[in-house]
Amino acid sequence: MNDTAPASTGFYTEDMTISVGPQHPSTHGVLRFVVKTDGEVISEAIPDVGYLHRSIEKIGEKVTYHGYVPYTDRADYLAAMFANQAFCLAAERLAGIEVTRRGEFCRVIACELNRIASHLISVGTFGQDIGAMTPFVHALRERETINNLMEEICGARLTYNYIRIGGVGYDILPETCTRIEAFLHHFEPIVDEFNRLLSGNKIFIERLAGVAVVSKEDAFSYNLVGPNLRGSGVKWDIRRDIPYSIYPELEFEVPIGTAHVGVLGDSFDRYWVRIREMQESCKIVRQCLSMMPKGPAIAKVPRKFRPPAGECYARVEAPRGDMGFYVVSDGSEYPYRVRIRTGSYTAMSIIDKLSKGIMVADLIALIGSLDVDAPEIDR
Repeated sequence: MNDTAPASTGFYTEDMTISVGPQHPSTHGVLRFVVKTDGEVISEAIPDVGYLHRSIEKIGEKVTYHGYVPYTDRADYLAAMFANQAFCLAAERLAGIEVTRRGEFCRVIACELNRIASHLISVGTFGQDIGAMTPFVHALRERETINNLMEEICGARLTYNYIRIGGVGYDILPETCTRIEAFLHHFEPIVDEFNRLLSGNKIFIERLAGVAVVSKEDAFSYNLVGPNLRGSGVKWDIRRDIPYSIYPELEFEVPIGTAHVGVLGDSFDRYWVRIREMQESCKIVRQCLSMMPKGPAIAKVPRKFRPPAGECYARVEAPRGDMGFYVVSDGSEYPYRVRIRTGSYTAMSIIDKLSKGIMVADLIALIGSLDVDAPEIDR
């Protein structure tokens, strides 16, 4: 309570408590913030999560290893391929299974296309949240092309169930590789067009530059990962620093925040890292297409998959950062324990700190810059 008048008058003012979500468009899912404001200035924004909880981790104890792969798609429906890969990596390491070389290339191609599709949704909806409607349509158009390619690869457009224990469910056909290459030729100039449309827009820059700055120290303290960590100038990428699959054989840069138009670690830096990551993903896919080996796309894995008793934690670099699956085996067909670590869940913890003293409209920019995804938060 903030007294702003003499006690003799009997009048006082207090902060207003409002609810942002769970149906608010900018939350991109069932996500709620309890916001306290003094006029337009926020004093507190407390995340209230749990609206989308589906017990995915508990389900992992009730189905077989093979049967659990489709459930991992739901951990992040915008980037399901990475959850497929992280769980399969954990299962493979438990059982000592080596993925076929062609299978590894198929995985990386599918994952990097999925990264581009996820980032397109992120930057497109970010612009829409700020008030720019047209860029979202452009981003959605390119994502639809990727969805078509994904449908050719695995038969699905959103929840893929493509990566399997030992490799992938379906080989990528030569004609599909040709279409992927044609898409890359088309898409790379489109990124420049998108930058002219949105990234260089004066109003967009003024809404983001210097807003919700995350220092390197805070990024570490709040355990931020992915573009949210790299936006603060920290060059950390699981693909490069804890390498897996064939990433050590590929050449790519790790984009970081550089105070491009404002302050290092601001909302624009986090946005700009995602734009540059799409360009790097194009480079990775091109290399994979040119280096694609012959051979089977999946190793021989028993239908009744029973890894030896033990535990494993496998990590991948998903679009929202470090995604990990902790899997405990008791030697049966069913995992004894499954635990999922996601980037969106940790990103939620810093929102209250960053929201203090900013405007209500800037809270929308803050949420969009962190690219939090409701399914990743509620598991």
